This record gives sequence, C-alpha cells and structure tokens, in this order.
Amino acid sequence: MSETPDPEVVELAAKVFDLARHGDADALAAYVDAGVPANLTNDRGDSLLMLAAYHGHAPAVVALAGRGADPDRANDRGQTPLAGAVFKGEDAVVKALLDAGADPAAGTPSALDTARMFGKADLLELFGAR
Repeated sequence: MSETPDPEVVELAAKVFDLARHGDADALAAYVDAGVPANLTNDRGDSLLMLAAYHGHAPAVVALAGRGADPDRANDRGQTPLAGAVFKGEDAVVKALLDAGADPAAGTPSALDTARMFGKADLLELFGAR
C-alpha cells in the first residue's frame, strides 16, 4: 500500500532542491536549521549537496556540509558531489568538498577516475596530497 505524499511537503522539497541548484546558501542553511534533512535526496538520489556542487555553488556546499550533509553521498548512479565538481571543472567546489572531508576515491566513477579521464593533473596532485 503506497502512501500519497503531502502536496505541501512535495512543494517544499521542490523549492529546497531549486535553492540548491541556484546556490542560495543562506536560504538552504535556514531550511536545514529549521529541520529539512541536510542529506535530503530527490527521485534520482541527488542530495542537496550534489546539486549545489554540480551547479558550482561553493558557498552552498560549505553551508550544507557545515550542517551535516555527507560529502561522499552518492546518487543512484554512483556519482559523488566531488566527482560531479571535477567533471564540471568547479575548482572552488572541489576545494570546499575536500575541506568537508570528501574522499576522492568514493563513487563510480570516483573523482580520481574523473580527473584521470579528463587529464586534470592539478587535481590529481591535489588528491594525492590528501
């Protein structure tokens, strides 16, 4: 027996996911502080942190990670926020995720694999230094 989700909850979740995509760090922080789970995921397993990272919003990544968002949480395809940031060339996000404890070897493909695939020697060196 499946339960129909409350339309207001669905609307709120959609709003919070949009905030992550657009990088509104202050609003995201306020929602998480008010009780929205820091590791909330959408129907593809993308967390708020994944969406903020993939769309290049380092301040939102810092705000979410500082409130307990898991920097290594993979989506349904096995991708981590760090691998997404490497793929998108978002160096400030890569640094924010590493500062939050992200593991370059986590996920499939991992951030290490992604950096190798795209010949990002600077990131490979950065990952090796951790």
